[in-house]
Amino acid sequence: MSAHAHAAAVIDTAAPLPVLGRDVTVPLVTGGEVTYAALDYAASAPALQRVWDDVAAYAPYYGSVHRGAGYLSQLSTDLFENSRATVAEFLDCRDGDQIVFTRSTTDSLNLLAAVIPAGCEVFVFETEHHASLLPWRDARVTYLNAPRTPQEAVTTLERALADRDPYGPALVCVTGASNVTGELWPVRELAAAAHAHGARIVLDAAQLAPHHPVSVQELDVDWVAFSGHKLYAPFGAGVLAGRADWLQEAEPYLAGGGASRTVARRADGGVAVEWHTTAARHEAGSPNVIGAYSIASACKALTEAGFEGLVARERELIATVREGLAAVPEVRILSLFGDDAPRVGVISFVVEGWNSSHFAAALSAEYGIGVRDGLFCAHPLVRTLLGSDAEQPGECGAPEAAPGERSLNAIRVSFGAGTPDEHVERFVRAVRELVTEGARWNYRTEDGRCVPDPTGSF
Repeated sequence: MSAHAHAAAVIDTAAPLPVLGRDVTVPLVTGGEVTYAALDYAASAPALQRVWDDVAAYAPYYGSVHRGAGYLSQLSTDLFENSRATVAEFLDCRDGDQIVFTRSTTDSLNLLAAVIPAGCEVFVFETEHHASLLPWRDARVTYLNAPRTPQEAVTTLERALADRDPYGPALVCVTGASNVTGELWPVRELAAAAHAHGARIVLDAAQLAPHHPVSVQELDVDWVAFSGHKLYAPFGAGVLAGRADWLQEAEPYLAGGGASRTVARRADGGVAVEWHTTAARHEAGSPNVIGAYSIASACKALTEAGFEGLVARERELIATVREGLAAVPEVRILSLFGDDAPRVGVISFVVEGWNSSHFAAALSAEYGIGVRDGLFCAHPLVRTLLGSDAEQPGECGAPEAAPGERSLNAIRVSFGAGTPDEHVERFVRAVRELVTEGARWNYRTEDGRCVPDPTGSF
């Protein structure tokens, strides 16, 4: 069987993974209801039914971890620590790597920013999500221009690293898959460039981990950060996984119970603290046990489902959307690396003659389709892709332009393992109808958002 035929066979037998909300119906302004098409996975993917069932099964046994003598506390402690091991296996971590549970990718990268050594130089492409772009406030940061090919990304980084102090610590922060274009970045090659120049590298895998397997060892990255709410788990939990030395040598990210091994009064009246050297050092307070367990459950579910089939099916969905959008001349898909670049199910575009908020509002109100519009917390990248001046105003998800006026924002459709074919087919049809026939309802700007006008249709 040819590779193409094999992929087709995989797709024929693949089905969307069951997720919460798959049967939710929403009202349409034009009358009636329709099953909601959740196409905003890049912001938050719906929780897998498997994850929700696992959490529900554990909930009656909820107990405080690590210091409780009771049965439920011990059970919860085992579950929490086993979740750490599950995540380490999912990421193919090295022996000795630490798995720190955080609140999100943003929290994970802020934690890493808090533990980098003094004098550390940080290198970040302007194409990063704000979670990767902004945490490095106490470091010397070099912001790199947006590359137009994967090779240019590697070359740009190599040139920047060659000019740095070769004896000081350095860190490169890079995304695995863009939250704006969905394009995959050359992580392995960037990691090799970083290490060749004595730097370390952290991978923002928020958009990569839900769509592709992530191996710390194969990619040769020093740390990986991702969020549970993009990995088909509930909100409120994330992961920073990787090398232990910087984490062990720094002051705790949060000071408090759990991070401390011993606390005693000193003769001078102060307090002497011995901090843990394990992941607990940066997990002060009562941890989000359910959040950690839900991430571990999602890791198991994706692994058992098999990434090969999930990736193959998602490629078909990507092709359906991209071909459908390309057939509408007024639509321009945003891209850094070009049409042939490998990507995940994240696609951003603009529509000639439409304000992005107006278009997104019409998709929701008239078709029951949820997408995102704005700058996607990646303002420099979207402005570069739109060819707008970096100084021009524009807020993430809060356009100032009225319906019909140009805005500095784009529209993003995103999907994944739980997306039915019908949702992307409905989306493509809706885009075509809105562009060729126009909206069937009046819209107005309210609190910075475009919303249906209660006065009704045209």
